[in-house]
Amino acid sequence: MSHHASGPNFGFPRGDARLDMTDLYAFTKPGDPDKSLLILNVHPSFRLDSPEPTTSEPFKPGALYEFKIDTNGDAVADVCYSVQFASSGDGEQSATMRRLQGMRVGSVDEQGEVIVQRAPVSIGKEALVTQVGDFRFFFGWRSDPFFFDVNGNFNHMQFTGDDFFKDKNVCSIALELPNSELGTNKVGIWARTVDKTDDGWIQADRGGRPLQAVFLPGEKKEDYLSGEPANDDRFIGVFAHELEHSGGYSPEEAKNVARTLLPDVLSYDPREPVRYPHNGRTLTDDVVDLFFSIYTNRKVTDQVGPHGDLLDEFPYLGPPHNVVKQL
Repeated sequence: MSHHASGPNFGFPRGDARLDMTDLYAFTKPGDPDKSLLILNVHPSFRLDSPEPTTSEPFKPGALYEFKIDTNGDAVADVCYSVQFASSGDGEQSATMRRLQGMRVGSVDEQGEVIVQRAPVSIGKEALVTQVGDFRFFFGWRSDPFFFDVNGNFNHMQFTGDDFFKDKNVCSIALELPNSELGTNKVGIWARTVDKTDDGWIQADRGGRPLQAVFLPGEKKEDYLSGEPANDDRFIGVFAHELEHSGGYSPEEAKNVARTLLPDVLSYDPREPVRYPHNGRTLTDDVVDLFFSIYTNRKVTDQVGPHGDLLDEFPYLGPPHNVVKQL
């Protein structure tokens, strides 16, 4: 998994698949270098710990799904694009996205400048795209673009090239925006989901870089998922311990590698070529091979490549497999 099933024991954060981030992408719009795409995928359409399917409702009503953007390199968000969903009585959902900046970004806030309101959520194969000014939006079920031989991983990394995700779905939040909305410098991007509970707001999941939230926090996973990138130095020792075990690193080597993986932020400069891990992340970057070469301290390949159902136009993610069951 990339960030799939990132909760304890390969379960879902707070036990809710709708709050489970799977992947974060940031890349320059094909054919238009003045715009960028931010894509957050959540709600994997499977579970590893049970044969029961995940809920057919795409997003959790009332919860917040956020893109956090650091514009000055201190791993503290300066801008936030926050999405909240509402359900109607007929099984459909709508989305409202707000832009927050300044003091509001540092807390959980349902206020902010409304960028789009009551945009439709796609629950079938058709991609319902909403445009407001220079922004375009998509919310709903899509084919999961992540590729990985999961079964090979659990079979002592004996990979056979069987892509577990080739027929899986996710729920996507896709935002196309002018580069000027990201500032003038390289930015750091991460995402999070925040649950609205009777006891207040609780951060359920977060991350910027693929895979490491699943494999490296060890027994500190819940602390990690509820944390902030600015405080990620506290996890260097935890990451190092896992790397010593998985890759045979010396203690000092493991700490040095851990420092390169934290803070858990995706660096992105729209003026430079996009390729993970140096700059952003595209839908076809092979993040699995890169991560496992680090995780195991040797070159490992799972013999799996990008999916062939990606689109040439917004939202770029392929249509969902089969028609997603409605409520």
